[in-house]
Amino acid sequence: MRKSSLDSGTDSPLLAGIDTASTTTQPSPCPSTVSHCSAFSTRSLTEPVHAVQVSPDRSRPGATLDRSDREQARALFERVRRFRAHCESSDVIYKVYTAQTVFKVLKFVMIVSYTTPLLSCISFSHVCRPHSDALIGYSEFQCSHPLSSVLRQLMQAYVSLLFLFGLLAIYALFWILHKSLRQYSFQTLREKGSMLDAPDLHNDLAFLLHMADQYDPLLAQRLSVFLSPVSETRLLQESVERRWGAERLRAITSSDQQGRSVLQLVALPHLPPALFSFSTLQVLKLELIADAKLTAQITNMSALRELHLYHCSASVDPGALQFLQEHLEVLHLTFTTASEIPGWIYSLRGLQELQLTGRLGSEGGMGRGWTLGSLRQLRHLRVLVLRGTLQKVPAELSELAGSLLKLEIHNEGTRLLVLTGLRRVPGLTELHLQGCQLERLPSALLALSGLRSLDLQHNSLRTLEELLGLQHLRRLSCLRLAHNQVLSLPASVGVLRALELLDLAYNQLQTLPSALFTLHRLRRLLLAGNLLQDLPADIAALRLLNELDLSANKLERLPAELFVGCVELRVLNVANNSLCCLPAGVSALTLLSRLDVRGNSLEVLPLELGCCSGLRGGGLLTEGWLMHTLPPQVRDALLSEAPSRPSSECFPRFPSTQWSFHSALESRI
Repeated sequence: MRKSSLDSGTDSPLLAGIDTASTTTQPSPCPSTVSHCSAFSTRSLTEPVHAVQVSPDRSRPGATLDRSDREQARALFERVRRFRAHCESSDVIYKVYTAQTVFKVLKFVMIVSYTTPLLSCISFSHVCRPHSDALIGYSEFQCSHPLSSVLRQLMQAYVSLLFLFGLLAIYALFWILHKSLRQYSFQTLREKGSMLDAPDLHNDLAFLLHMADQYDPLLAQRLSVFLSPVSETRLLQESVERRWGAERLRAITSSDQQGRSVLQLVALPHLPPALFSFSTLQVLKLELIADAKLTAQITNMSALRELHLYHCSASVDPGALQFLQEHLEVLHLTFTTASEIPGWIYSLRGLQELQLTGRLGSEGGMGRGWTLGSLRQLRHLRVLVLRGTLQKVPAELSELAGSLLKLEIHNEGTRLLVLTGLRRVPGLTELHLQGCQLERLPSALLALSGLRSLDLQHNSLRTLEELLGLQHLRRLSCLRLAHNQVLSLPASVGVLRALELLDLAYNQLQTLPSALFTLHRLRRLLLAGNLLQDLPADIAALRLLNELDLSANKLERLPAELFVGCVELRVLNVANNSLCCLPAGVSALTLLSRLDVRGNSLEVLPLELGCCSGLRGGGLLTEGWLMHTLPPQVRDALLSEAPSRPSSECFPRFPSTQWSFHSALESRI
């Protein structure tokens, strides 16, 4: 009742457009269709399953796959992939079949060897010669058993079946020895121009396909559809196109703090075509996308300026590369090893900021600590951020000496041994060396005469005696040394006359030198998390100070001179100390907008806090019960909304009572 292979091959919708499916390189303009056919599974060679036609059907341009069919097709591809991996890992079936065939041949030879001599001895009639001629008139009789005719037919059938069994066994053995059954090639399909990418198979899977060809050659041809990477890619493309249309992409587009439109795509097989129609998109983030191919259609995204690639092997067409060279300004690239970095990023001549996160150093030691390509073509690069495990500052930075202004190295706790490469970029204005296990200030800093900001947080600095050598950095206005092990601040800190921000938080300082208070330009002084027991009265000399952070120390009192001299103070944080009272002179800080006194030994708040109009609307952070020590009119004034409070989406507005409650709750958390 089964149709022949030729008839089924001409009528099967699965193979209707195989020629065009494999030879065309452009994406299919028409979606696919689904048909029912037979394909291999782990249970049976003829189990009915769903097969997907991934080639375009010229006669049905409107045919598409619905969601359930796409899921079934993807499940089929996954089943075939696992079935192939399981069967190609061994050749047990081939060996068992060969052993069975050899056994059958030997069995046939043995049966024939002892059966042939016996055939001549078998007789179905018997001649009798009784001595009774006088009685019956005959001297010879031929006797036969009633079942002799049946036995003769059974013997003939047995001999016929035996020779048929032997013939099949000998043919099977000849077939095994004549062909290489542990390899299967789709060469016939390639010669016809269809399924050019179907891979060759080996071991048991190849043997099963050879067996299937003896039954119906169309089965192997149908299986090749599910072995073809092009077929699976086209199915995934259609699935992504249907699931990730323009409406859904527009729905997940958000805005960042700068008001830029941001779109993030995670774990897709490839980029949806609708993405390239977003002409107003400014920031694109791609994460864990196996085939992130940027085609020439990216030229439609005229507003794109920033691109993030998180573990994406992105490829770029020539047309797209030209567009990125002219428009892309910021690139964030996250990878595992430097070999995953695409080479086209070194040709982005319009790039202004490049951030690389991953293993930048090689295993070859310090001499081969830089595994990236040449940065010569990045002529407009202003910011370079490296997050990895470097052993030395790359000497290749000299290629950016004329343009690079900001360099950040986050070394994740790996010791940065050689910093002489900093001398090759004397034009740096900002330098961040975090997590580099530095124990002293690098001498290479002396070559950076134009440096304005120096960040050495999260290192192992114990002494700052080299601060005297930084007196040549006349433009240095920001110095961050937080999260180190500094025991004392030398008097040479006074040579940094241009300093406006000094961050010494979370060190081991016990005292402050008087030279610190000669930095009259200082606006922010951060000393949280130290061992300070007393704040010198000389702090009144810092008349431009806007922010003072003394939290998590051991202060028992605040000098009255602080409130007399630092009249520009806007933020004062003295939380988690041992203060017993606040001086009444706090009323002189008329510009104070944030005061944190939580975690102290205060028993009452001064009435003069009511004179600090900037503290209204939640600017005062303290325990709730302390607020009740103030007179009602002062308390109501502090808890009332400020007359002009900036509105922001990331800074929610609460009623005054809730604001005080949430501030205290946040402090405890």
